Amino acid sequence: MLDLRARLKLYLKGMAMGAADVVPGVSGGTIAFISGIYEELLRSIKSIGPDTLKALKQHGAKGAWRQVNGDFLATLLAGIGTSIVLLVRPITWALVHHPVLIWSFFFGLIAVSVWLCGKLVKRWGAMPVAGIIVGTAIAVWIGMLEPGNASTSLVFYFGAGAVAICAMILPGISGSFILLLLGAYLPVMTAIKTFDVPVVAVFATGCLFGLMAFSRLLNWMFRRHHDLTVATLSGFLLGSLTIIWPWKEVVSTRIVHAGKPDEHLEPFITRNIWPGDYSTITTMDSALGITVKDPHILGAVLLALVGAALLLFLERLAPPRA
Repeated sequence: MLDLRARLKLYLKGMAMGAADVVPGVSGGTIAFISGIYEELLRSIKSIGPDTLKALKQHGAKGAWRQVNGDFLATLLAGIGTSIVLLVRPITWALVHHPVLIWSFFFGLIAVSVWLCGKLVKRWGAMPVAGIIVGTAIAVWIGMLEPGNASTSLVFYFGAGAVAICAMILPGISGSFILLLLGAYLPVMTAIKTFDVPVVAVFATGCLFGLMAFSRLLNWMFRRHHDLTVATLSGFLLGSLTIIWPWKEVVSTRIVHAGKPDEHLEPFITRNIWPGDYSTITTMDSALGITVKDPHILGAVLLALVGAALLLFLERLAPPRA
């Protein structure tokens, strides 16, 4: 059983994970990893299965609850759910109206997490070095992919949930970004905001399916190849910095909510640019609806430092590691 203090800390970590998962480019798994709950999360998810039914039959609901580490999972999920419901509107608004500032905050957070995660490798050698190179390359490659167009099929939402949740629990690989690549990010966020029960239910079922399968693989990797796994995850984090680089040029846009009163254009494909080029290039995009032109260099630096400081604070909340 968790005491009140431990439950509150876990709930806040869940809220931090939920806030990160809303942003396409940031992973809630990063927060779980650096706050010291990642491996317990994987073990808890892995424990859900046939043994749960066996515990339920032999020891009742309380026995099954203990078997799946129910206090831990319920508290964490409550924090994640609360954060998603409360923050999905302000964060999506900020991504549209103040993209440089919000990306800078997460850039600072992720940059520090690379260092923190790298410290968890017990012994650097050929395999961990190869792991961080491969992890970095995969994350950079994912960031170079172009977004697709979503299907309206419920089967598509099930598959999108299964794939996205795998990325969502990987540090550095954002489930929201995978949804963006699949073309499902906006439909799923809209479904959450409008309480579209069928779409949300099917998407959540897909997430549950993917989570159950992928957590078992990751748990096995941590037990058998700890340093290689941690180094590869550190590489994912390092490579993801190219995805969340704050200054981007809009290459193309797309129409959102076509034919509706709130119809508007939003960035669709972007490329990274230097801060000094930002105002010049984005000014030429003003006719397409991109109104932010100021590179906000001072604000970006300050928010990156805030993000880094927040991560260091969360790391201090982590339980001691062996």
